[in-house]
Amino acid sequence: MLQVLARSLGLSTVLASVARSAVLVDFQVAQPPPLPADAEQCTVLILEHTFGNSYYQPAIVPYTPPTDCGDVGSWAGISLNFTVTSNGTQYDRLGVFNLNDAEIWRTSTPEPTPDGIIWTYLKDVTRYIPLFSEPGNFTLELNNLLETGLNGEYASTLYATFYASSAANPAPTSANTIIPLTLSPSTTSGGEAAVPPIFSLNVTVPQNAVQIYAELYASGNGDEEFWYFNTANEYLSDLPNGTTYGNGPFREVRLLVDGQVAGVAFPYAVIFTGGIIPSAWQPITSYGALDLPTYFVDLTPFVPILTDGQSHNISIDVVSAETDHAINSDWYVSGSLQVVTDSSSERTTGSITVYDVQPYATTTTTGSVAADGSSVNVTVTAHRSVHIESTIRSGSGATTYVVWDQNLEYSNTQYYLDDFNVQNVAQTATGSFLSTHNGAVALVDNFSYPLYINFTVLSENSESATITAVFDHSYDRASLPSPFILGSTINERQLASGYFVETTAGNYGNGTSNNTLNYVDYKGNTYYRTVDAALDNITYNVIGGTLAGEGSFQLPTYSPVSQLVMAMPRLPGGRRIAL
Repeated sequence: MLQVLARSLGLSTVLASVARSAVLVDFQVAQPPPLPADAEQCTVLILEHTFGNSYYQPAIVPYTPPTDCGDVGSWAGISLNFTVTSNGTQYDRLGVFNLNDAEIWRTSTPEPTPDGIIWTYLKDVTRYIPLFSEPGNFTLELNNLLETGLNGEYASTLYATFYASSAANPAPTSANTIIPLTLSPSTTSGGEAAVPPIFSLNVTVPQNAVQIYAELYASGNGDEEFWYFNTANEYLSDLPNGTTYGNGPFREVRLLVDGQVAGVAFPYAVIFTGGIIPSAWQPITSYGALDLPTYFVDLTPFVPILTDGQSHNISIDVVSAETDHAINSDWYVSGSLQVVTDSSSERTTGSITVYDVQPYATTTTTGSVAADGSSVNVTVTAHRSVHIESTIRSGSGATTYVVWDQNLEYSNTQYYLDDFNVQNVAQTATGSFLSTHNGAVALVDNFSYPLYINFTVLSENSESATITAVFDHSYDRASLPSPFILGSTINERQLASGYFVETTAGNYGNGTSNNTLNYVDYKGNTYYRTVDAALDNITYNVIGGTLAGEGSFQLPTYSPVSQLVMAMPRLPGGRRIAL
């Protein structure tokens, strides 16, 4: 966030720099990292790289743990500062950060303008201290393409700041080891896997492991970018060709151990900045676009199986509500296992005593078609429960009784109206996760992700085409993802709208965005922000809370031209508005 960068570098310096550059300042509304400002800090440059024609050419740099902020691995926290500039015309691009073979951050890029854009995002990566404690390689994959009509490059700089621990700022609890769930290291990939088909790999867990927490990365891309707009196959033939894709809107991310479902996630619908109406996401990106959320599963119930000294198959896939559970291409998935080991080197034993998990969620599909065929509505619902209990005996003699519960609900209704010039979606995904170890809470996740979109083709002829959309998107999540991550409650709502016009002379558009964020965590840190934008200008901006630093200030404004050169929007189903 710009205000955090301003606090660390000097507010007047940052604002003067932005004013001189006359570029559009893009940002995602999010809380600053809750790290100790009074701790000794060491900042190191991780990489500088410009991504031009960069498909299958990630930036790979050697990494060495710094020693200027106390003993390696003893830090109170770590944050990353990612700053990017770009100008020209370009699509948004997915970015994957990988350290020592494990993904640690997934992001995407705002779309540039001819006058240029800049954004900075600060990311808390404290939970990855075990990875930062070992030398190795740091990889940033950002597949960009330069061709006729697409000339924007992404000039990127990444810094890491390490916070020294002390009596006032003790080192947090960390996993003893982190096991990547990624593809084999490569000079052409960030390590994420494309599914389908299912992604599987064999993993050997330390025999004295007593706790395991999985973190999953998953994002829909390609034909799955607007998965929430995909229609059930039963009704696909009732829509004109090219309206949307099939295989339905429901998506479930599953984590399996030796073929058994160990936990699931109903994903949050991240809208990338080129999605549907690009001008709706300038200068405020859609929530999650710069920092895609991750999902957590307590794998501790499977410890008695995984600690036998043998390799075991860990799989990640994404499935639908269709009869064959098929999806389109592609979801990109990866993950890691945060492992806690016992003080004894003896093998952990025990057994799974209750396993009440079905392979797939329970789903329903209903709908109707107008008698004249001019409108269709389709509703897909899903229910999922997971209940696993285990008894675990460590080599040092402790016995732990683990209970892992998940209960999730999903509903998606799509309305195709006005001879299919109107596409509306109303989607809700809610759930509660709870894991207890001997009655003590180890993992909590209570979430609600409502999404409402009204997309309309206003006009389409040989000279111009105009589309509009209204978005109502929320991210409400109260979570304690694991003992290594600070628990928090986040309530964020974004109301955005915009229009896009394609003409023979060029493309242009504008939009508005109203954002409200409230954050509070288990340490009592707070942050709130209400910020609005219209026509590329910040019109209202109030910031407060203990993490707010200097408090509220007005971001620099940007004077839009009457017609911006913009990349074509990506629409549900690969739909094109064509002159």
